[in-house]
Amino acid sequence: MCIFTVVNRTTKTITITDLNAFKKQLLSWAQQYEDIVWLDSNSYERQNYPEYEAILAVDAFTSLKTDYQGAFDQLEEYQSTTKDWIFGYLSYDLKNDTERLTSKNDDSLDFADLYFFQPKKVFLLKGDTLEMHYLGMVDDEIDEDYKEIINGVNYEPYIPADPLSIKLKIHKEAYKEKVREMLAHIHRGDIYEANMCQEFYATGAIDPLETYERLNAISTPPFATYLRMEDQYLLSATPERYIKKIGEKIVTQPIKGTARRSDNEEEDYAFAKALQQNPKERSENIMIVDLVRNDLSRTARRGSVVVEELCEVYPFKQVHQMISTVTSQLGLGISPVDVIRSTFPMGSMTGAPKLRAMQIIESLEESKRGLYSGSVGYFTPAGDFDFNVVIRSILYNAEKQYISYSVGGAITAGSDPDSEYEECLLKAKAMRAVLEGE
Repeated sequence: MCIFTVVNRTTKTITITDLNAFKKQLLSWAQQYEDIVWLDSNSYERQNYPEYEAILAVDAFTSLKTDYQGAFDQLEEYQSTTKDWIFGYLSYDLKNDTERLTSKNDDSLDFADLYFFQPKKVFLLKGDTLEMHYLGMVDDEIDEDYKEIINGVNYEPYIPADPLSIKLKIHKEAYKEKVREMLAHIHRGDIYEANMCQEFYATGAIDPLETYERLNAISTPPFATYLRMEDQYLLSATPERYIKKIGEKIVTQPIKGTARRSDNEEEDYAFAKALQQNPKERSENIMIVDLVRNDLSRTARRGSVVVEELCEVYPFKQVHQMISTVTSQLGLGISPVDVIRSTFPMGSMTGAPKLRAMQIIESLEESKRGLYSGSVGYFTPAGDFDFNVVIRSILYNAEKQYISYSVGGAITAGSDPDSEYEECLLKAKAMRAVLEGE
């Protein structure tokens, strides 16, 4: 154990003997705060560019909360002047800041378009090592906080009296008709591919922590997230990284292509192999790889954009996913926020060409996406960052008692409306099971 001071944070390093038990204790202890970001890699073995087992940020010292207008300029100023750890989210509707777009669809969650905060307390878990990074104003609380964490918090989950009833914003036949409309745009040559989403929702109260823990246990993904901003929550089991900066290197890892899992080893292998060889799924993935290569080239050194992995199949508890990894080297004079601004929203959740795809998406979808298909992550004091893609997630406004999850899929010329709907149900399976108490 050692204690030392770096800039304006005091850091304490501790060896952890039971990682899984400590993670549970740490997140339970964090529930006393109104600003929480918890990021958990779940020890996922195949994750490229791993850095932390888990990160917790709590207790806002400063914060930035805004709508889309001038949001990236405000974030750049906040990040560059704070020069500290900042954590938060980017909603999908920040597209309206980078392009002449609007978001007029129904929104019952009321999340801000962008929110970041500078936490007083940061916890970094690397292997069996915990680092506690506290601002000077609260560094006298380090030892007492650690004692509270390891002694456990008496957390009593809220158990709803009545089961939730999941409803659809658009029903099966209406969704299939929208797929056919999207296909008409593709056949006319307006776009090559677009990600189209639909919302499922319920009204009532849930226990956010208990709901997150059940969702995470079902999926154990490498980018799981628990986010709280006062009465608004994100409970995410996302498997997808949006973008990461490590020094001068930029990494993005779009997912396109999904197949079910099986308890039978031979059948499961067959599902993975079929996904790997499926021409429609591969074409979806390759189109998005081309899109993100173009996005990265805007901020990259000339000739530095590289496809490190193309159409690799990764196993997760619920599904197999096809993932590609694209990297670049940062050009001179490019700020961290500029990299995000030039690539957001991520290609896997929009389409190609991106601008026209987003226009068509807005005209066909019924619900404002908000934080869904946006991103949660952090900036380090050195200006590095790591952000996920908000999919496989439950969003909850506790004040309004509104619960929402959305799912979608890529529509290409080879799409079949019935198959697309079935893929949506497959992706929604874990969220529905958690909310309905299965």
